[in-house]
Amino acid sequence: MRLIIVCLTALLLLIQYPLWLGKGGWLSVRKLDGQVQLARKKNDELRARNAKLESEVHDLQQGTGAIEERARYELGMIRQNEIFIQVLDANGAPVAAPAGAAGSSAPGAVAVPASPPATASASPAGASAPASSPRH
Repeated sequence: MRLIIVCLTALLLLIQYPLWLGKGGWLSVRKLDGQVQLARKKNDELRARNAKLESEVHDLQQGTGAIEERARYELGMIRQNEIFIQVLDANGAPVAAPAGAAGSSAPGAVAVPASPPATASASPAGASAPASSPRH
């Protein structure tokens, strides 16, 4: 009787080995599950990045606003009839531009219209006039 119990216990332990330590066992499944979670997180980040890039491509293809913004901030271009103003501090270093100010990428630089637009009363508040081609 004692021999049967020992044999059954040994058989039970041999059956448990693949369940815990073998290929497809609990430990390897947990490890693979962690890898799947990391891959899903990375895929979500890449989807968000792709959506942002797709939106930027759409803006560049459909509208002039994104092109004008890039021309202003990356190339330092201004519109026709705008005056470029750069504010310097006492040491001659550019002062940071106020938030929301349009202008070039230079700190403390603002491009302002040379004269008020002729259709200012016809456009709603916050609307911008149609963009003319940016120039240097």
